[in-house]
Amino acid sequence: MSSPSSAAGVTGAAAAGPALSVKGLVKRYGDTTAVGGLDLELQTGEILAILGPNGAGKTTTVEICEGFQSPDEGEVTLLGLDPIADNEKVRSRIGVMLQGGGAYPGARAGEMLRLCAAYSADPIDPDWLLENLGLVEAQRTSYRRLSGGQQQRLALACALVGRPEVVFLDEPTAGMDAHARIMVWELIDRLRADGVSVLLTTHLMDEAEELADQLIIIDHGVEVAKGTPAELTSRGAENELRFHAPRGLDLTLLETVLPEGYSCSEFSPGGYLVRGQVTPQVLATVTGWCAKINVLATDLRVETRSLEDVFLELTGRGMRG
Repeated sequence: MSSPSSAAGVTGAAAAGPALSVKGLVKRYGDTTAVGGLDLELQTGEILAILGPNGAGKTTTVEICEGFQSPDEGEVTLLGLDPIADNEKVRSRIGVMLQGGGAYPGARAGEMLRLCAAYSADPIDPDWLLENLGLVEAQRTSYRRLSGGQQQRLALACALVGRPEVVFLDEPTAGMDAHARIMVWELIDRLRADGVSVLLTTHLMDEAEELADQLIIIDHGVEVAKGTPAELTSRGAENELRFHAPRGLDLTLLETVLPEGYSCSEFSPGGYLVRGQVTPQVLATVTGWCAKINVLATDLRVETRSLEDVFLELTGRGMRG
């Protein structure tokens, strides 16, 4: 897939400060607090993923950032503007992909995309987007007759056709097969490379790990964790180093050369487990010890927590719970 900047001219204008800043965001519906004092920042040319169970406040947060709802408390700045007070100025500089699609049911896919392009002063070539999102053969099909994955790709095309500086993507690959997901991931990667800022919500852990520069996990409207995917999966976690060698090794000798707090065990005949934070130095210590006693360690692997493990630990329930 060609880069949007080279093939279609998508460029994200450099902005002073973060593309999106949210401070102390609060939104209530009657006695229910949907968002309770949330802070987040989306930097220029960065992908920020918001994760959380259903009802955690993700959609409410994103709709306030887009200017579709007003906060009860807090401050939201989008491209240096207030998304409510400066809505007209903001609207021409952002792209919004709604999970529901938002297209006219009877409109053909190509017609819908060209209509969106007509609202922009300098749109991307709709034919380029149709080609790169695998919609050429479906461009004469009415929206209601598109598959769920095709509707999602059309919604993404409509969000991008106006050359936005910030893009809001709500479940961008929902309903797509593996090939289409990879196609969309590649396009989102190109957006980042071109300096476009992306705020992403997703239920897919692999999608968040693959695309996001930063993650924020929210539950009951408040932040429970924030950081890069690597930071979240390694924070406060014990890794495990597993390897195979001749059975019956004296592991007390291995423990004496490892840092304090590490433990070793033989979990199966010839299968060994080292518990503790696995660093390059620890890995070198284990392999060096094996070499010193003339033992070949094989099948070495480091097992760490996945992002899904972290999510379940923090929220206590599944993404769709």
